[in-house]
Amino acid sequence: MGLRVLPLLLSFLVFFLLHTPTLAVKKSYIVYMGAHNSPLLEPSLHDLQLLTNSHYNFLASLIGSTEKAQDAIFYSYTRFINGFAAVLEEEEAEMIAKDPKVLSVFLNQGRKLHTTRSWDFLGLETAGTINNAESAWKAARFGEDTIIGNLDTGVWPESKSFNDEGMGPIPSRWRGICQSGNNDGVRCNRKLIGVRYFNKGYYSFAGISPNSSQSTARDHNGHGSHTLSTAGGNFVPGINVLGHGNGTAKGGSPKARVAAYKVCWPPLLLGGGQCFDADIMAAFDAAIADGVDVLSVSLGASGPSEFFNNGVAIGSFHAVKNGIVVVSSAGNNGPAAGTVSNGSPWMFTVAASTLDREFANYVALGNKLRLKGTSLSTGGLPSNNFYPLISAGDAAAANASAPEAIFCQAGTLDPKKVKGKILVCLRGENGRVDKGYHALAAGAVGMILANDEDNGNGVSADPHLLPASHVSYTDGQRVFAYLRSTKNPQGFISPVRTQLDTKPAPFMAPFSAAGPNLVEPSILKPDITAPGVNIIAAYTEAVSPTDMESDKRRFAYNVLSGTSMSCPHVSGIVGLLKTLHPTWSPAAIKSAIMTTAKTQDNRMKPILSSANHEATPLEYGAGHVQPNHAVDPGLVYDLTVDDYLNFLCAHGYNQTLIQLFADKPYACPKSFQLVDFNYPSITIPNLHATTVTVTRTVTNVGSAPCKYNVTVQEPAGVSVSVEPTTLEFKSIGEKKTFKITLKTKVGSSIVGYVFGHLIWSDGKHFVRSTISVSSSGKISSTSSHS
Repeated sequence: MGLRVLPLLLSFLVFFLLHTPTLAVKKSYIVYMGAHNSPLLEPSLHDLQLLTNSHYNFLASLIGSTEKAQDAIFYSYTRFINGFAAVLEEEEAEMIAKDPKVLSVFLNQGRKLHTTRSWDFLGLETAGTINNAESAWKAARFGEDTIIGNLDTGVWPESKSFNDEGMGPIPSRWRGICQSGNNDGVRCNRKLIGVRYFNKGYYSFAGISPNSSQSTARDHNGHGSHTLSTAGGNFVPGINVLGHGNGTAKGGSPKARVAAYKVCWPPLLLGGGQCFDADIMAAFDAAIADGVDVLSVSLGASGPSEFFNNGVAIGSFHAVKNGIVVVSSAGNNGPAAGTVSNGSPWMFTVAASTLDREFANYVALGNKLRLKGTSLSTGGLPSNNFYPLISAGDAAAANASAPEAIFCQAGTLDPKKVKGKILVCLRGENGRVDKGYHALAAGAVGMILANDEDNGNGVSADPHLLPASHVSYTDGQRVFAYLRSTKNPQGFISPVRTQLDTKPAPFMAPFSAAGPNLVEPSILKPDITAPGVNIIAAYTEAVSPTDMESDKRRFAYNVLSGTSMSCPHVSGIVGLLKTLHPTWSPAAIKSAIMTTAKTQDNRMKPILSSANHEATPLEYGAGHVQPNHAVDPGLVYDLTVDDYLNFLCAHGYNQTLIQLFADKPYACPKSFQLVDFNYPSITIPNLHATTVTVTRTVTNVGSAPCKYNVTVQEPAGVSVSVEPTTLEFKSIGEKKTFKITLKTKVGSSIVGYVFGHLIWSDGKHFVRSTISVSSSGKISSTSSHS
């Protein structure tokens, strides 16, 4: 009977498919309409409903009915951002985009967290590098009036980093809430003063109904707790990870108030985005209204996207417009050129570099080679005896090839070949800790994890499940050469030890995304670099430190790496500067940090890339952050909202769109050029035979009267002159304008990018601006300093 029914069912299915009309595909879009004319700090529910109704009415006028519009819209942005998110057909979205009230219509895209935790990269510092800043701000309750918000995966509120012991009353200007859901036990206090979650965009993208178990701001990933505690975690003594890195954990602004805005959720697709634009914009809108001073945003796009087709760029513009400093990650798609994300000039974009602390162990080989690696595995091998050593490629299972087995992936290893031996695995394809898991399951007593060429010297300390050591590409090649040189290779892995004052440090992390800025090459991105490798900070206790189900361990603090980790370091510094200089604009604070950065490591030599080459500003921006110097920068390059509007005019937005976005009558200046945008760095992406003159204005924030003289290091093949060469200030707050003229030297040609710098100094302050020049806007392997 069943055999007869099956053909009938198949016939019916074919008939149904052939004769059923094709349904229009609906997707979730964001309709961005600029800013509200007069946003209210404390609007009534009636006020908010009127704004929401205006969105319903606008959409209804285009798609047919109010009921249909109400069904389509799942977010109405009613505070500072004007717009809505809705499920629409492509034709409807195209029709809406033609309306003059609309600035942009774009898909609700998924953005990624910028930690290297997922996939091949695993891996906050106690913000230890910020410790040297304490001399500038020693008061026990210094910074309590500063509020740092974090857009991420939420928070683990029970963490000691968010303990409010000894803290005073919550600032009266705070307007946020503590949103709990699903009996999640989330509670706020005088330290963690606000919690919200946003998931409508996430579910709308997936086309599924909200899962009540996900309706919580509790952190089930670890990323949000890690980043928030790095930016503003309280002092917590006696912290370590598996006995390593003992010390006091603290954020960059340890006495700041913190607020968590959960916008990131489990990936819907393998490797896909998990933080959606619709939710991000809703969180920005809420955070601005709540009253935060700093927003730390460790997420961003995988590739370049226009400013007003990007929820992070839009949300951050409105935040900066309202006096909030927005700090963001440069991204983890490095080290290739042109990979940097979050390229908007109003954002503070942070690359990742190492610090002078390592969790080191050593690999000893039978040929007496001793190689330095890193790990967080507990203990070394049981004794100092050598163990048999085997390449994973030579330990392939019967159904796997050597190129598959070398990565130590599931099902590729033969236990008979592996048992009792140290297994050598190659980085790539699957997670680093995952390799150790499969090595252990196959019977290995230890693992040497060798970098591939792309990752160079970038090694990460991971909480491996067996004794393991992660070694550089060069040392990995030595291990493989030894394996090929003898029939009975042997090795040993020593226990892990915490080492301080290691050299060289910092150097650039291999994953850290690099410029040039493909959206607008005249803006150098990233802006700055900060510690982002092997960072210890608070973690969730909902999952294991490796995020593997088989790992039953739970850590209150964990080690992670990524530009997600470097971003909150800078957010914490910004929080301190906001306290010290409450009247400074976001641009002034950004300038103070950029112009006081360093480009040398602790050997007093140029900062290196992970491949041991001299790094460039396309990788580190202005350089590595120096908190103490940023306190008193002397001069700053300031910017107003009108300056950003002029930038958008010169970037190509027409006057109609600018006026809509500016929420006031605004005329684009006829003579403004992108090179004259008052950025702390100077970038000329297309210098040919012509001469380019750049205008900059500095504001005195140091002492008065004072006199600054200029010195210039010219990029190779480029002549640079400055007029005037001396700036005299009679008062604090006084502004002075100068011009820089650049031209290609006779007989010289520029290949790729070349770099120099300009320094204004009064003998005490050294205000340094990076100069980047290209003849084509394209990177080259020969790009260099002068």
